Amino acid sequence: MSTDEQWMREALRLARRARGETSPNPMVGAVLVRRGKIIGRGWHRRAGLAHAEVNAIEDAVKNGHATRGATLFVTLEPCSTHGRTPPCTQAIVDAGIGRVIVAAPDPNPSHAGRAFQKLRRKGVAVEHGLLAEPAAELNAFFNHWITNDLPLVTVKAAMTLDGKIATASGESKWITGPSARREGMKLRHEADAIVVGVNTILADDPSLTVRDVRRPKPEWRGPELRRIVLDPRARIPLDARVLNDELAPATTVVVSADAPAKRLAKLKARCGVMTCRLAKRGFQLRMLLKRLAKQDVTSLLVEGGGETNAAFVEAGLVDRVAFFYAPKILGGRDARTGVAGEGLPLAAGLPLEKIRWRNLGPDLMLTARVARA
Repeated sequence: MSTDEQWMREALRLARRARGETSPNPMVGAVLVRRGKIIGRGWHRRAGLAHAEVNAIEDAVKNGHATRGATLFVTLEPCSTHGRTPPCTQAIVDAGIGRVIVAAPDPNPSHAGRAFQKLRRKGVAVEHGLLAEPAAELNAFFNHWITNDLPLVTVKAAMTLDGKIATASGESKWITGPSARREGMKLRHEADAIVVGVNTILADDPSLTVRDVRRPKPEWRGPELRRIVLDPRARIPLDARVLNDELAPATTVVVSADAPAKRLAKLKARCGVMTCRLAKRGFQLRMLLKRLAKQDVTSLLVEGGGETNAAFVEAGLVDRVAFFYAPKILGGRDARTGVAGEGLPLAAGLPLEKIRWRNLGPDLMLTARVARA
């Protein structure tokens, strides 16, 4: 491993400290090196706060180090325009930094490379591409949102080895063990929003909250998980947990235009309500995702039952899967499956790539991407 790679890996490690907190901004880490030693470290903590580069510079200055002539290692191309904070390119120039090494360019085509040009015009040496792949994967949600105007969609399910998420009577607690459930909570923490169908609410009355995940101090925390319930006829009970806890304002019930007006009035007093057009089966999900993307939802965790999961699969909107398997077999023609619906023809089945298996106690976790042509 080269020394430069060592410093960039440290910057990536710092970026990960804010996992699940920075949305709709990307995670970014930065390391300032002078004469072979790290003199400053920084990472972006949440949207609206200082960026990683500025934090690294301030860390160096606070500890009495001169920044002139230093090398900055940063996981993402520095911002070059005014947003919630001033451009980092100017902070880099003002600090007298002589060399900048960037892992990944800005995914926005209208911004990509702009920082490199500005810095070079000011006499700063710029290199990019070091550990670009892990840097891009770190911000898969952000990159997908920027380039597709859609949130990245992950379907999550916990099931038996024969694909059952519940018995025919609806019994499902608990199919997987504590380790698998903790990993599931991490997925919730990293996502901007979680989606379930109203049948999940009617059957289980889940809280759909993030639990047992270590988070930073309150001033560094990002937005709470947004809870979205797909409910064409507004059948959700008014005493459902997601409508009555302290996070109820972060709940959105998606209804159709013909949902009963009286029910809608009662719902609007408790949570957000969004109207979406219906397709042949369920909502026009692509339209819903586009609207959510405009509301800064960069990632969506679909944690519904088999019908909701199938709706996203059949609409071609799934980007990733996270399946947890318990070493059990339930059987039963009427037992509920992880992906139900009408199903796809064999030739149209979702091809998966980047498949990874993990042991979680007695359970297995499979994560994969949907391969795109």
